[in-house]
Amino acid sequence: MECLILVDLQNDYFCGGRMELVGTSQAAENARRLLRAFRAVNSPVIHIQHISARPGAGFFLPGTKGMEINELVAPVENEEVVIKHYPNSFRETPLLEVLHTRGISNLVICGAMSHMCIDATVRAAFDLGFNSVVAEDACATRDLTFNDRLVKAVDVHTAFMAALSAVYAKVATTDAVIQDRG
Repeated sequence: MECLILVDLQNDYFCGGRMELVGTSQAAENARRLLRAFRAVNSPVIHIQHISARPGAGFFLPGTKGMEINELVAPVENEEVVIKHYPNSFRETPLLEVLHTRGISNLVICGAMSHMCIDATVRAAFDLGFNSVVAEDACATRDLTFNDRLVKAVDVHTAFMAALSAVYAKVATTDAVIQDRG
C-alpha cells in the first residue's frame, strides 16, 4: 500500500514566515495536487508537523501561527498528523508504527526543506525498508552559506535530489507521480 507523506509544509516556510523558503508556494501547490490525487482514491495521507523544542529555535515555535500546517495542504479529519522535533520524521515519533499498522510499504514524500527534513526522512525510510518516491517539485529549500560561499536554493535542491535519487528513492515530478498512480 502507498501513502503520501507531507513534511513540514507549515506557515513559517511561506511568505511572511520566520524562515521563508525559495519556491514554497509553488511546491505547496504541487503538494496540494498530490494530496487531491491521494484523497480522490482514499489513499492514506500523513502530515508531518515540526514543533520546535530546541532552546533558541527561531521558527515553528509552539503556539504560533507559523507552526501551523499551511491551509493549502491542511489535514482533514481522517488524516494523521505526526508531530516531530527533529529533521528525521521517524525519530521519536509514532510514524513507523503508524505505517506498519496500516501495512504501508511505499511512500510518496514531499515538503520542506529539501536539504534537511526531506533528506533525513527519505534516508531513514530507506534504512527502515520502505520504497520511496520524492516529488521533487513539491519540495522547497533555501539558500545556504558554506565557507563564506553562497549556495543558491536551486543548487541546494538539485544536489540533494541527485543524491537521494542515487540509492535512497525514486525522484520524480508531481505530474509523473500522479501519472504513475493512474
